Amino acid sequence: MSSAKSKSRKSSATSYKISFRDRFRTALKLHKENSFQTLLDILRQPTNSLMTILVLAIALALPSAFYLFMTNAKAVSQSWDGGIKMALYLEQSSSDKEAKELLTELSKRPEFKQVTFVSKEDALNEFKDYSGFGEALDYLDGNPMPYTITLEPTDAFNDPSQLEALAQELALLPLVDQTKLDSDWIKKYNSILEISEQVATFVSLMLALGVLLIVGNTIRLAILNRREEIQVIKLVGATDAFIRRPFLYAGFWYGLIAALLAALMVNIVFVLLKQSTSQLAQLYSSEFSLLGLAPSFTLGLLVIGASLGLIGAWVSVRKHLKDINPQ
Repeated sequence: MSSAKSKSRKSSATSYKISFRDRFRTALKLHKENSFQTLLDILRQPTNSLMTILVLAIALALPSAFYLFMTNAKAVSQSWDGGIKMALYLEQSSSDKEAKELLTELSKRPEFKQVTFVSKEDALNEFKDYSGFGEALDYLDGNPMPYTITLEPTDAFNDPSQLEALAQELALLPLVDQTKLDSDWIKKYNSILEISEQVATFVSLMLALGVLLIVGNTIRLAILNRREEIQVIKLVGATDAFIRRPFLYAGFWYGLIAALLAALMVNIVFVLLKQSTSQLAQLYSSEFSLLGLAPSFTLGLLVIGASLGLIGAWVSVRKHLKDINPQ
């Protein structure tokens, strides 16, 4: 008799069990409802929500603008690196025959893809055209310009240390008076880029911290406004996870919408500057075109914005939800 009762109890107990599949469906439905309802609540308060979203969007747009600037600046420097040239100025006592023999010798070396010879007369005429002292130079007794050989290294010799070693080697040639490598200013430019990148990284981290604080403060105010409601639902047995979920979705939507708006801001600036940049590049006989935000970076910006909003909301809810107890 007792065994029959125990079996009936077990059977009745198992009849109330909920399968994992049903629990998953229920949880998914709750998340869907909370996320949609939270988005509607944000859109129903456009004044307060828009102010918060705009501040967050500006905080996210500034690092994105820094990234866009650094990407284009590196693209410009890479095009310059490919055009580094080396000039050999020969001694004044060098003859035309000796200069051309050296030219032939250098043309056979595999380090250079192009070797150009500039005679004294061509160098003087070029100097007259660009210096503005054409008439004054006519009164010189002789031609002070040396023979010049311009060398363009191959792509394999794009490392600054390799180029410097090659320039020092060529400076030891008998007819060479001086070597000139035009990569010094490119080094300075790259150094400035490295410093700018470090500053941009620091500013980006500070702005990311600002996003966390803004979202956290917004969620804190939302919790305080719903304090009595939270106390009531805690009295009827609601868990902290149930109460926390809408606020987490609010932070998520704030971050995601702000990231979308930030990407839109940066793209608008890109469109406004693209034509002016192309015109400036044409003045310098360059084919450079301004690079916009890559799709991968835009997707990463959306993920970062949503993640920062979610983290800021979670920290704020975790801190302030504990202070609300049902009375």
